[in-house]
Amino acid sequence: MSQVPAAEDTTTPFSELQRPLQITGTRPETFFISRRANLTFSLLLLISCYSAILIPAYLPVQKTDIRDSKHPKDLVLLNFSAAVLSSPCQPQWWLSRLQPLSCSVGLLNIPVFVQQEDLLWERPPPLGLQGSEVHLALALASLPQHALPLAISEEGRCRRCVVVGNGGILHGSYLGSHIDQYDIIIRLNNAPVPGFQRDAGSRTTIRLVYPEGAPSSAEEYKNTSTVALVVFKSLDLEWLTSVITKQPLSLWSKMWFWREVVEEIPLRPENFRILHPEIIHKTGQALQKYAVKQGNMVPTLGASAVVMALQLCDHVSLAGFGYDMQHPEARLHYYEEIRMDAMKAQVVHDVSAEKLFLRDLVAAGAVTDLTGAL
Repeated sequence: MSQVPAAEDTTTPFSELQRPLQITGTRPETFFISRRANLTFSLLLLISCYSAILIPAYLPVQKTDIRDSKHPKDLVLLNFSAAVLSSPCQPQWWLSRLQPLSCSVGLLNIPVFVQQEDLLWERPPPLGLQGSEVHLALALASLPQHALPLAISEEGRCRRCVVVGNGGILHGSYLGSHIDQYDIIIRLNNAPVPGFQRDAGSRTTIRLVYPEGAPSSAEEYKNTSTVALVVFKSLDLEWLTSVITKQPLSLWSKMWFWREVVEEIPLRPENFRILHPEIIHKTGQALQKYAVKQGNMVPTLGASAVVMALQLCDHVSLAGFGYDMQHPEARLHYYEEIRMDAMKAQVVHDVSAEKLFLRDLVAAGAVTDLTGAL
């Protein structure tokens, strides 16, 4: 019987299994790293992961400017504004709503612009024109017209006013096209229009200014019907006469303004007026009811413009009013980067009293707050 050849032994000795895998051409002692090197590498990897997560949190984040946004920041306010415009205009809408308020005493039938026959010598500027007789006479002589402009004084027409404040709340509102639909659009000092039409509109019926606050760019006076001077000192009347007559101010006069003033405004003489100081005076008296300290109070142009609007229009709306003092990082003005905490530095106006005053007007329905910050 033939002998079957023995099968080839293919098993691997146990001692061979204990050897580490060796790659051809690589020495086993160089393939594996040491324990110390492994610990170092692990620590570096851990630090890198934490850095990737934590460091970006401390880097400045680029904020999106609302001017670059393609959408309004508050569709509710935009829809509310549209509803206000679409409602029928009712003559003397605000009158019955204002009368029950304690602050309403003296706010009715105030003259808006200074006339030739006015006697205003009981109080000094800005509450009167005491001591400014000569300057007033020269300013009035340079004005062809003193009364309300024809477009405003037209009788039998129900008019809507909007007072456009300078507040940062207007920024990103997309209310510009709505503002342009009002009959009378009132603006304050050098609040810009070009470049901000989307939020602030493009037309101006009355711009209230004092010399140091008047816009310096000729572009700002386009689509402007009337510039009304608010007199804070006798020299302001001299400035107005200079602007209208094109006769430059003396170097001595220029020295008394607290900042450089514009010397030319590209409007005709009939486009200028002088705000009646009773507007300032009566507004200040109304604010006394909300003030902690009593005394002659100088209101802001914004509060004064609201009282002026009540004399001119049947419906009065506000846009860009309300200082958010609880958030110092909020934008102060719609056209610049200054923040709300800058208001703490001013000591001339009582903005807290003004906010309470305007809030009462809104709550009573005498005026409408389009931007909702009051």
